Amino acid sequence: MTGMVDCIVVGGGPAGLTAATYLARYRRSIIVFDHGLSRAVWIPTSHNCPGFPDGVGGRELLARMRRQATSFGVHTVDEEVGALQRERDHFVLNHGNDTTRARNVILATGCEDIMPAMDGLEAAVACGAVRLCAICDAFEAIDQEIAVYGPLEHAASHARFLRTYSRRLVMIPSREPRSEYEGLELNGDGIEVTRPAGVPRFDGKRCHFDIDGNTRSFDVVYPSMGLISRSSLATDAGAKCDEDGALITDRQLMTSIEGLYAIGDVVSGLNQISVATGHAAIAATAVHNRLQPNAC
Repeated sequence: MTGMVDCIVVGGGPAGLTAATYLARYRRSIIVFDHGLSRAVWIPTSHNCPGFPDGVGGRELLARMRRQATSFGVHTVDEEVGALQRERDHFVLNHGNDTTRARNVILATGCEDIMPAMDGLEAAVACGAVRLCAICDAFEAIDQEIAVYGPLEHAASHARFLRTYSRRLVMIPSREPRSEYEGLELNGDGIEVTRPAGVPRFDGKRCHFDIDGNTRSFDVVYPSMGLISRSSLATDAGAKCDEDGALITDRQLMTSIEGLYAIGDVVSGLNQISVATGHAAIAATAVHNRLQPNAC
């Protein structure tokens, strides 16, 4: 068993690494557990990240943030945390064959995109033929031929959002709609809705769908098939979540369990790097002040 630390951060994405940097600069003892599952690794180049006018890749951004945290003495463990529980005034986390205790825990475990089971998905994302976040990068798809792909109940709002960027926009359901009215509402917004189609084919440059015996080709496909919140560590310990599994927090990012904080995409709200780092600053400061009640 590892000795008691002030805070454990679970997750080594932008949120977790920012929280770790803040806590280290607050001179707190911390450990970061990073199992390498950050959604940021999917980002080929982001032009939406503050401070990078020429863009930055997700892996490069993570490497920079990890180097910054490490420079202040942050220790990272490449292990998955299997469980956590509250014991009196602290937490016990199980990882590998060991346990670690902490007075506070910050969960930055994120969420997972439900991806289409298409061949060549990683290459398609890398070249921009498949994009995962319209808020992040739809600006790069202005006036291109765009398909939004997924169940209408998840994807309709994404299609409406993308109308800001291109009129050459098609909604392709991945399954039969629950009712005919879902498609009719999009038609009323000027968005074509096709018959349901299987996963797209990627030819190295563009994506193609077979729809009713015809091939439709697109410059960009936005899958919108839903998200899986990685909140089970907290919910298994009794923390409250919303209907989608995202953790519910107060203004200081504390969950319904005292001393357990959640930041970034595992919290309900706008899934953006800038939001995640803002969460991290708030939660890390709250942890510091909780350990030192008279702090500013």
